[in-house]
Amino acid sequence: MTLPSHAQIVVIGGGIIGCSTAYHLARDHKADVVLLEQGRLTSGSTWHAAGLVGQLRSSASITRVLKYSVDLYKRLDAETGLATGWKMTGCLRLATNQDRWTEFRRLATTARSFGIDMELLSPAEVKRMWPLMEVGDLVGASWLPTDGQASPSDITQSLAKGARMHGARLFEGVRVTGFAMKDGRIAAVKTTRGDIACEKVVNCAGQWARQVGAMAGINVPLQPVKHQYIITERIDGLATDAPTIRDPDRRTYFKEEVGGLVMGGYEPDPQAWTTGDVPDDWEFRLFDDDFDHFEQHMTQAIERIPALARAGVKQMINGPESFTPDGNFILGSAPECSNMFVGAGFNAFGIASGGGAGWVLAQWVVDGEAPLDLWVVDLRRFSNLHRDRQWVADRTLEAYGKHYTIAFPHEEYVSGRPAIVSPLYEKLKGHNAVFGSKLGWERPNWFAPPGTEARDVYAMGRQNWFDAVGEEHRHVREKVGIFDQSSFAKYELSGPDAQKALDWICANDTGKPVGRLTYTQLLNTRGGIEADLTVARLAEERFYIVTGTGFRTHDLAWIRDHIAPSLNAALVDVTEDFGTLSLMGPSARHVLQAVTDADVSNAAFPFGHVREIAIAGHRVRALRVTYVGELGWELHVPIAATGDVFDALMASGRPHGIRPVGYRALESLRLEKGYRAWGSDITPNDTPQEAGLGWAVKLRKNTDFIGRRALEAINGAPLKKRLAAFTVDAPDIVLVGRETILRNGEPVGYLTSGGYGYTVGRNIGYGYVRNADYVSDDFLATGDFELVVAMERTAATVHMEPLYDPAGAKVKS
Repeated sequence: MTLPSHAQIVVIGGGIIGCSTAYHLARDHKADVVLLEQGRLTSGSTWHAAGLVGQLRSSASITRVLKYSVDLYKRLDAETGLATGWKMTGCLRLATNQDRWTEFRRLATTARSFGIDMELLSPAEVKRMWPLMEVGDLVGASWLPTDGQASPSDITQSLAKGARMHGARLFEGVRVTGFAMKDGRIAAVKTTRGDIACEKVVNCAGQWARQVGAMAGINVPLQPVKHQYIITERIDGLATDAPTIRDPDRRTYFKEEVGGLVMGGYEPDPQAWTTGDVPDDWEFRLFDDDFDHFEQHMTQAIERIPALARAGVKQMINGPESFTPDGNFILGSAPECSNMFVGAGFNAFGIASGGGAGWVLAQWVVDGEAPLDLWVVDLRRFSNLHRDRQWVADRTLEAYGKHYTIAFPHEEYVSGRPAIVSPLYEKLKGHNAVFGSKLGWERPNWFAPPGTEARDVYAMGRQNWFDAVGEEHRHVREKVGIFDQSSFAKYELSGPDAQKALDWICANDTGKPVGRLTYTQLLNTRGGIEADLTVARLAEERFYIVTGTGFRTHDLAWIRDHIAPSLNAALVDVTEDFGTLSLMGPSARHVLQAVTDADVSNAAFPFGHVREIAIAGHRVRALRVTYVGELGWELHVPIAATGDVFDALMASGRPHGIRPVGYRALESLRLEKGYRAWGSDITPNDTPQEAGLGWAVKLRKNTDFIGRRALEAINGAPLKKRLAAFTVDAPDIVLVGRETILRNGEPVGYLTSGGYGYTVGRNIGYGYVRNADYVSDDFLATGDFELVVAMERTAATVHMEPLYDPAGAKVKS
């Protein structure tokens, strides 16, 4: 079969993700699709996958993606005539200790928040469902009846047939050897059988995705890891419809197969395959059996299911699976090349994710933007740090080892640290800082009091830093604190058309005079919030843009992708050029005035302005802005001068009790003040009106911008969801997000974020209240609200204004 000379979209890789993407492109979008597979369909890691299909993740959107997979696998055979091997057996997750049981109670709450029915069972109920299981050590189990299992190869072949039925062309035995590039985009795919000119490329090459991406200068941070499981002979008494089992405290999983069991696990000492290139000819190949390494799983499995000790092992599968540094898979547009899209790195969730991932990726390819809030799997969550193959390998192995560990709130990775430090790192260590890591940057989360060990002790309840963070919080409210926020992502946009570019990209009006700041969202075409940042106008043709640490790659690429080629505007990342010190608290002006000759009075330097001032002999960009709800400034300092400016502020602040403060206090302060956090409270699924940010949108101006038409269509119409704050008085409650919101006993939403407000003395959560008709003020005022926290109902009070200083008097003083 001759390769075509042109296709609208070329999909690379014939595993489950590539075939699903081709199927959805052809079925849903009638796209002209060519799929290329270097070997045969399923020959990467798809064919040897275990085939467990779970649905629940901590993200509502990813849970929706997994639910779609299940729905697709149920009906695909009717469309294509090829069976998928789908069996809805349900899944039991076992708990052997109280921390795990608390985790499951929270998961069950999350499941119900997302519309999934998860039950909690006693050991006796588990024994009745799985008579061969030893349950003496169980506290209980979670039961998700709609989970199941499927045949990976059968699903893939069925998707491939469906793709062909809808017009896609699939070619086996065709290897991609490179790309023809033009103006930073792919113009053609080079293969062993000729070139194919195309408009877009979808890299679904599995463990080869990193190599395929590299041919176009694109980084896809994957690490192949050896993953083993066994298939046993028949086991007497094992039901063919036995539920799948996940036994995380013993790091193992089980599923029934032809009367026997498939059993594998996730060991704490995983084995990477290679940090180099994966051989092109690794087709239907496995590694040698490694029973020595597998013994740890076998021992645990036999203790759980004693019948395994008498079962023969039919086969061991030891094959590579693609894992990522954070345990989440990879979708989306490459920041280095906007017409290559990636679907890879599925962390052994490829079968569970395949149907839904292909569905959303196809939509993403066609529209050029994600159809849902897919930030947790977005390729643009990574940075240049992830080009370091050894760093990626080390972090990925840690993530693999945590696959079945208890997911404690606020837990930090430890590998590959420190990677990036601010100039204050050693100084802050001297203040007993306990650091966390964000996109490689070391950032102080909290400061241990004298005589206290400077480390996190993880727990499901209040953690060891709770009281110390409360003291930091109160210090900012009552005196003055200094935050090292040097990790902020920072860009400069300059040129004659810089303002015109921002007019189109930003939802708010950035066309203010020189010296003014603008808080703004960047919207997608649906009106959803793609980014949330601050723009400072330094000169008529020069703007300084500041956004969150973790969004550096994403926001830079979003802005760059939406600057029209015809505009004379240059965007530059200057993150490492500036350190950032946030000086916040009622005494901030006294501290700042003592180190500068500039007038920092309210009249001379009002809120929402930017000035260049001198501190300790250095020129500093001072932004009068806050994320804590107090008088304060962000001081953007030439990076080499950060230490000098910090020392000067600490010296001048000594009479006012100045002290360094960490990110955990920042979080509690912003919750009290009602400031939104992108990625949780505001996402691409949420409009500014729904989020209570309609005031930051320039709909009254006759200026077009991305998302304007979508917002105009709903402007003034009844909102079906609204972001609200909730407080809980019960002191022993811990809010972490995704708790269910009840109104008059009926679920109406779930929390997007949660924490504790030390000034108001209550637990605080934010979440969207939903109503199919209208979330009116009366709907909110007349309801009796509760939160479901770890499956327990607790009374809650709803608030539509900030809990602290709702008029903003302290910020503007």
